[in-house]
Amino acid sequence: MKIGSVLAGVALLGALSACGTTNTPAATGGGAGGKVGIDHPRADSDFWNSYIKYVPQMAGELKVETLNATNSQNDVAKLVNNVQTLVGQGAKAIVMAPQDTGAIASTLQQLESKQIPVVSVDTRPDTGKVYMVVRADNRAYGTKACEFLGEKLGGKGKVVQLMGALQSVNGRDRAEAFRECMQSKFPGIQVFEEPTEWDGGKAASMLQTRLEAHPDIKGIYMHAGGVHLAPTLQVLKAKGLLVAPEDPKHVFVVSNDGIPQEFDAIRKGEIDATVSQPADLYAKYALFYAKAAMEGKTFQPGPTDHGSTIIQLPNGLEDQLPAPLVTKENVDDKNLWGNTVG
Repeated sequence: MKIGSVLAGVALLGALSACGTTNTPAATGGGAGGKVGIDHPRADSDFWNSYIKYVPQMAGELKVETLNATNSQNDVAKLVNNVQTLVGQGAKAIVMAPQDTGAIASTLQQLESKQIPVVSVDTRPDTGKVYMVVRADNRAYGTKACEFLGEKLGGKGKVVQLMGALQSVNGRDRAEAFRECMQSKFPGIQVFEEPTEWDGGKAASMLQTRLEAHPDIKGIYMHAGGVHLAPTLQVLKAKGLLVAPEDPKHVFVVSNDGIPQEFDAIRKGEIDATVSQPADLYAKYALFYAKAAMEGKTFQPGPTDHGSTIIQLPNGLEDQLPAPLVTKENVDDKNLWGNTVG
């Protein structure tokens, strides 16, 4: 029995079903609803700009009232101030995406003391209570990238891992999983790790330096296509390495995000794969859980009826949404969000 059947008789966000398993009942409470305060993490990434566009669309579909969104511009101090502003404006729940997952604990504690639930999108705060984290399995991102490159290189050669910020759980998860997979499954591949801090300029500089020292590099794993794709392609083009996959000089590239620009690059043969982070579902379920929290509903670990799994965290729950690997074989799949945006 799904959680939706446990909540029979409750009009839960229109046509959107809730989630859970046969032994994970959801409890209803006396929450009266209210407006949701939303802070966007940045506007310098194609991925996050896509997410930002989905938020009002999903709010309309789910009949969620929202305050005017703020943007913390990848600055945790701005995030703290923005949250205070949203609470002052009457927010009864907060949706955020803290890029520094270790520095938000005190703000989460303050929100908990005020009984304001928090939904964290894409990133999982290290400490501090959250009602729900809406995220995909970021360790799976690193593993999928490792297996793809390992097979393409035949288990031998050199690859560069353009990492995100390691103070972010996403950067750590992707980096650690990629490293561990390479060490265990493809020990013949040498990995160069570059901590780019989600910065495209740093990524370009680091990649160029590595290629100058090691012109035989044959693989690149980009943690975030939204910030890494354009500079990576520019460096490869300048080095004469932006060639078709069948060309012996081709450098195999796998990315994370699933933005339209990555799909176009796959079609052109410029990169080879990406893991599609569900920007549309991040927006949809962030608002879904924010509204559910204000209505006093609770959830427990288990598979959901929207193809994901809720897991238990030390400081809350996480709904791990599906994130498929996209290659030339499935890049035109109309169900991928990157093929539905203009």
